[in-house]
Amino acid sequence: MDSSQVKQILEQALNLQEIHVKGEGSHYEVVAVDMCFDGMSRVKKQQLIYAPLMEYIQRNDIHALSIKAYTPDEWARDKKLMSL
Repeated sequence: MDSSQVKQILEQALNLQEIHVKGEGSHYEVVAVDMCFDGMSRVKKQQLIYAPLMEYIQRNDIHALSIKAYTPDEWARDKKLMSL
């Protein structure tokens, strides 16, 4: 499994504005951006992203998953901070 496969699974399952996936082997980092995250707790955001990947996590195709979920405004602000 590679990062493009993880991204494809998430794109098919979730209608999000942006999805970025980095990683290799069985360790991945997901950045998801959408208005649906507005007002959601961190746990709820992570559950939303984990759900379509659960089968692959149980099979150990995905061993480690880092999730960052943003609203478009949060993402715009964080992207600026990251580029400093």
